[in-house]
Amino acid sequence: MWYQQLHSSPACQSKENLLLRVSMHYKTEMEFTGENCEVKRINFHGYKATSSDVVLKPQVEEIGGGASSPGENGKSVQHSTMLEKLDCQELATMVHLSVTPEKSLADAPVWIFVSGLVPSQIVTLHALLTDEKGVRFEARAFYRANNIGEVDLKQAPALGGDYLGVWPMGLFSTLKPNKKHCRLMKREVMRSPFHIQISLYDGFKALISPSDVALVTCTVERWYVAPGVERFQIKTGQVRGALFVPPGPGPFPGVIDLFGGSGGLFEFRASLLASKGFVVLALAFFAYDDLPQSLKEVNLKYFEEASILLLKHPKVRGPGLGVIGLSKGAEIALAMATFLPQIMAAVCINGATYMNGASLRFCDLHIPAVPYSPERIIITEMGTIASLHVWGDPQDESSQASAIPVEKALGPVLFVVGEDDKSVKSKLYAEAAIARAKKYGKNDCTLLAYPGAGHLIEPPGSPLCCNCLMHQTPLPVQWGGKAEPHAKAQEHSWKEIQKFFEFHLGPPGNSNL
Repeated sequence: MWYQQLHSSPACQSKENLLLRVSMHYKTEMEFTGENCEVKRINFHGYKATSSDVVLKPQVEEIGGGASSPGENGKSVQHSTMLEKLDCQELATMVHLSVTPEKSLADAPVWIFVSGLVPSQIVTLHALLTDEKGVRFEARAFYRANNIGEVDLKQAPALGGDYLGVWPMGLFSTLKPNKKHCRLMKREVMRSPFHIQISLYDGFKALISPSDVALVTCTVERWYVAPGVERFQIKTGQVRGALFVPPGPGPFPGVIDLFGGSGGLFEFRASLLASKGFVVLALAFFAYDDLPQSLKEVNLKYFEEASILLLKHPKVRGPGLGVIGLSKGAEIALAMATFLPQIMAAVCINGATYMNGASLRFCDLHIPAVPYSPERIIITEMGTIASLHVWGDPQDESSQASAIPVEKALGPVLFVVGEDDKSVKSKLYAEAAIARAKKYGKNDCTLLAYPGAGHLIEPPGSPLCCNCLMHQTPLPVQWGGKAEPHAKAQEHSWKEIQKFFEFHLGPPGNSNL
């Protein structure tokens, strides 16, 4: 039964109460039958009410209308129902929305569950996040309650909204900004989480207006650092960045974390990796502090200095380090793995495997860059830049002098690519590097390719960013990707990256929210 019988009586006397959930858009007629006065039939009729609950108080009457049940001495009696509306506060206590856990790391899955609805009731689930710059990110999905008035996002398919079908993390992965060309990215990782407000509305709500009142709301915390993880600002010698150290005596595997061509310092991936038990140096290499504002040359001496600095930390387990990079950071990560003996394992996410735009220098070594071809930029109908053809072609004979000789790398390389990357021909570059490595007898390069994933493959919990403004670009840059396959790529690759580092650098510590 989808109703709660608060007090039962075989004779259905007037003191009996049945509490039933009814949608706020309906009124109901009920037919009782049998000794226990079970509900046999419910008819709903279009009716606008101020509440979605009624208390049904069956009353014994003479035969003549309503539903009948046996009375004393076998005499038939008739039951009518008196409908008593509950106020909205009482209604709110009837519907339950849970998000489990309410406090978690940003890369952890959560379970959203709704109960206390009317069977087949249409509802809207809405997610709202306001970032540190005041930009609102929203997502919504429309669901139909099951036959016991529940919506379980592990099982229930979204009928429409920002996604379709069964997708437990769909509300988080499809958050979209209310301001064009904005990327959701945690900047201050230590002191505060992202707060995501999950609200439940009756019926279909494509847009939430100030006058719409949620049936129930809860707020979840999505943290980018686990308890006990420490952050240290790094300004030592030439090195600039932030160091994240897990709690405990260690030693822990060490990793250097690099981002791309927008410059600056990004910390959210480093803090999450540290929360998994790695000592991580989020390393800036231009457009930050007193570093150069543009990247005209990649001097590996800077990255060697950073590697030596990290290895000297008392909580870092030697003899070597891992490095992870995205976009331009992936290109540099590959060069570090190739030429620096401190690097034992490299993860390259959607980057070139040739030097592009900026040449590489290390002591007497010089690798020229394939120059960018800005005249090959495509401006899309959305007014964004598609830079896919700006980069050099790894299959072009004239580009071979700019190839990074990956076969010289001491350790394994994991290439992670999105096949819908609109910024870099990342799969083509990765395949060229793997073919080159195999040609010289190096067989420890691995490719993870994800159909439908775009350029910005980040830890889970980061919604797809199709385009955004970037440092020193005149128009927003297009990144590509489709929401669901991109999210699945992030979930899978994040696990594989951690396993890769653990296998080649040794086990991390235990540090989780």
